[in-house]
Amino acid sequence: MTLAKRLGEALARGMANPADIIPHDGDLMPQFDEEIPAAVLIAVTDRPRPGVILTQRPLHMRKHPGQVAFPGGRMDAEDADIYAAALREAQEETGLDPATVRIIGSLDEYRTITGYVITPVVAVTLPDQALVANDGEVETIFEAPLDFLLDPANHNRVQVDWNGAKRSYIEMHWEGHRIWGATASMIVNMSRRLQWP
Repeated sequence: MTLAKRLGEALARGMANPADIIPHDGDLMPQFDEEIPAAVLIAVTDRPRPGVILTQRPLHMRKHPGQVAFPGGRMDAEDADIYAAALREAQEETGLDPATVRIIGSLDEYRTITGYVITPVVAVTLPDQALVANDGEVETIFEAPLDFLLDPANHNRVQVDWNGAKRSYIEMHWEGHRIWGATASMIVNMSRRLQWP
């Protein structure tokens, strides 16, 4: 069975318990007059051990410096739909050619504390492409194995004191990269949605 077919069937199966999905950044979500639609591309490389393309943001960035993220961003007026937004952003950030990408479907929306409603778009792409980081937005492009990311044993819950309250988040570590925050939550949602073998 092809990787695309396996992912498609896993998405189509659905979940035993939809309440397992992490819907947003935390319990103290602010209310926004207007939510901002956005998309990220979960590009799975078609190889014997599939990987997922991730980026690390530059340390000099004003927002989320140094954080690991999926390629993606806000939907623009010229985007036909959320899928087009994910493909455009991935191409802008990493040089990923949309012609090499096969969209499989989307995961549950994720709301951030900054007002974004993110649709994670799952896709399959060719392995070993010559990706090029957009200097303004991306420090490093790397690939983490899909099976590692989806394994619940690698989803570490961390608790911290934040503004006088206990807050918790999920993080995982791959070859020196710390994956946490919204990206880690979307990975956990993907793991629970796909129930990957």
